[in-house]
Amino acid sequence: MQIEFQTSVGRKRKNNQDTVGVYQNKKDITLAIVADGMGGHQAGDTASYLAVTGLGEVWEETMLTQKDEVCEWLVSHIQEENTRIFDKGSSHPEMFGMGTTIVSTVLLEKELILAHVGDSRAYIVRNQEIKQLTEDHSLVNELIKTGEISVEMAQNHPKKNILVRSIGVPGEVEVDISLINCQEKDIILLCSDGLTNMLSNEDIKLIMSNGKSLKSRVNELVEKANEAGGTDNITVLLIDFDDELQEDTP
Repeated sequence: MQIEFQTSVGRKRKNNQDTVGVYQNKKDITLAIVADGMGGHQAGDTASYLAVTGLGEVWEETMLTQKDEVCEWLVSHIQEENTRIFDKGSSHPEMFGMGTTIVSTVLLEKELILAHVGDSRAYIVRNQEIKQLTEDHSLVNELIKTGEISVEMAQNHPKKNILVRSIGVPGEVEVDISLINCQEKDIILLCSDGLTNMLSNEDIKLIMSNGKSLKSRVNELVEKANEAGGTDNITVLLIDFDDELQEDTP
């Protein structure tokens, strides 16, 4: 298994509110996280950083290896980060209302445990096909599900960036948990919407399946998103379940 990631400020923003991290616990079980912060000034930076490092640092001290325990841990600790971020925003006027999305995965051999809140996404590429593994917690997705707008209309909807679920809200936040059985040739993508707002699923699939090294594919996804406009911060994390290391041909 290989993991590579990269984050970019993009071409329109002055600062990067995305945070990405990869952590191992005491049993060498990997937790990978992407968070996309929201809020004025540097509040979004703070929210995403708190969520990722808060989860990661606690994970490093655990010895969890069992699926049920990991699922429970993810939900409870994302809830704790939600409270911590809300409390910090409430006590610092310059950070009031800050929040973040989060998409995270724990890798248990060939099984993937996903936990997410917001519209940062996880995808899988298998047998030359791409599938979104997470559901956006956004207003436009709710409108799509009720049939009020089409998927095509959602692409340029004026309220596209409004979330119905995020980290940093009062009370409890609902955390989506899903389990994915992975195969040797699978590639998993975690990303912020700075990638998916710029590139289609087909564009992403072609890059993820091009046979280049994992690092080259991460770089190319970020580069193509910037070439397409780079209107937001862009974060890409790829997990390759192929046991053979890939090298780029000269």
